[in-house]
Amino acid sequence: MKLATLTGTRRGETDRLLASAVAQLRQEGVRMLGAVRAGAPAHPDEQCESTLLLLPEGPEIRITQDLGSGSAACRMDAGALEEAVGVATARLASEEVDLVILNKFGLSEAEGRGFRAFIADALARDIPVVLGLSETHRAAFDDFAGGMATRLQPDAAAILDWCRAALDRASVAEPVE
Repeated sequence: MKLATLTGTRRGETDRLLASAVAQLRQEGVRMLGAVRAGAPAHPDEQCESTLLLLPEGPEIRITQDLGSGSAACRMDAGALEEAVGVATARLASEEVDLVILNKFGLSEAEGRGFRAFIADALARDIPVVLGLSETHRAAFDDFAGGMATRLQPDAAAILDWCRAALDRASVAEPVE
């Protein structure tokens, strides 16, 4: 099983590292599916807003709902998340894919929903998967992965090296920073 995770040490680091890897691997001709966060919030109080860019070229789907200025909680839009999962799953079934990249194994996946079945399907097809993972959901992920995942350092070179090794490709270009 070719499965790897990374956990950034600073807010937004995992998203930036995965976006950088996607850009570099795209230049190398890697055919990718999955989802990465589409841009970072302009203000810290917008951290709960999350829009996914579905790979390879979109669309963007906002997976959170705005509960108004008085709300202190992040609110996942389960319907929008399932729409994103549906698009990715249909692509996995119909397109040639080298690699799956997902922004995170989050609460939905920890509870058995979200991209969890998509990840399992990609692995069953022998497609390498790399994803972001917070410490909050590490125990659920470890149960899911059964100890078969590689922990990557939150470093652009480490991510690219793992992806290339999983694809049996040598480095063809310098990492995009």
